[in-house]
Amino acid sequence: MEAPINTVISSWIAGPTLFITVIFIIWSLIWKGVALWSAARRMQKTWFIVLLLVNTGGILEMIYIFFVAPKQGQK
Repeated sequence: MEAPINTVISSWIAGPTLFITVIFIIWSLIWKGVALWSAARRMQKTWFIVLLLVNTGGILEMIYIFFVAPKQGQK
């Protein structure tokens, strides 16, 4: 007799997939927080809204932090 589909799906989700998902969420939240904080400090409303609404897994946030946002002390 086969296992019910609920059991199969539950065991698959509870395995490594759940761990990877949690790591990805933490990764994304860290980058999003830093980028939003940086955009707010620089009063860049457009970037703040875009970063808040678009979820790219940290990629857009890293681009903003490293390439768009001016370095501290420069104008």
